[in-house]
Amino acid sequence: MSAASRIDLHTHSTASDGTLSPAELVRAAAEAGLDVVAITDHDTTAGWAPALDALPAGLSLVRGAELSCRWYGAEPALPLHLLAYLFDPDAPELVAELARVRAAREERGERIVTLLRADGVDVSWPEILTGAGGGTVGRPHIAQALIRAGLVSTTTEAFGPDWLGERYRLPKEDIDVFRAIRLVRAAGGVPVFAHPRATRRGRIVPDELIADLAAAGLAGLEADHEDHSPAERAHVRALAGELGLLVTGSSDFHGTHKTVRLGAFTTAPGAYERIVAEARGVTEVVSG
Repeated sequence: MSAASRIDLHTHSTASDGTLSPAELVRAAAEAGLDVVAITDHDTTAGWAPALDALPAGLSLVRGAELSCRWYGAEPALPLHLLAYLFDPDAPELVAELARVRAAREERGERIVTLLRADGVDVSWPEILTGAGGGTVGRPHIAQALIRAGLVSTTTEAFGPDWLGERYRLPKEDIDVFRAIRLVRAAGGVPVFAHPRATRRGRIVPDELIADLAAAGLAGLEADHEDHSPAERAHVRALAGELGLLVTGSSDFHGTHKTVRLGAFTTAPGAYERIVAEARGVTEVVSG
């Protein structure tokens, strides 16, 4: 792989809370000049097949998912996201856990809508489900309903404290992060901690936990991300160096749900090659 290759290892489609279909996502990745793109929808592999079917020539596809995890060593427990790459999508334990999390996410979404409606907010759960198009339902889908109702103007505003960020925020069931790492590794996948130092998102886990996760099988840390300040990126890189973890960079692209563009941050070819070399589940797909 060329040292100039452009590699984006964190994107979302309509299979979860992105606004581009998997086919549109891979076409957009090619148009953005990427050489490699990973599809990492929340807790699902539903976008893999359509992305593969539409893969443009010259683009390599990494199949993955972003797992909703939690660390129970703090009170209250801390949510965190784990990017899982190139795992076997038929590994029974992982499949069952992801199905449980998706069901819990949908149940939480319906409960949030019930709370909103109880306060006189005119949003419709069936309409939100339709908007999700069969993908994993998340708060961004409810945010879109609030925008359509004229109650907020942006997704960022919808995630503010008056709405989904606090007043109408409910906890969701996640996977214990140590269990998630074990399941991903057992499925032949490669786990990377997504945006681990993003203080703008809220509380972050201590470095000591990341060291424990590394000992449990964590492969890498996502350093270059729009929610990391330059200082936070530097901290993540230094920590990865101390722990012998690989470092990734990614857009965390969600289409129009976020302003970040595909390829806004990228992963070095050496780190990407380490992920491919460690994977035992499925292979990268290189389109001719």
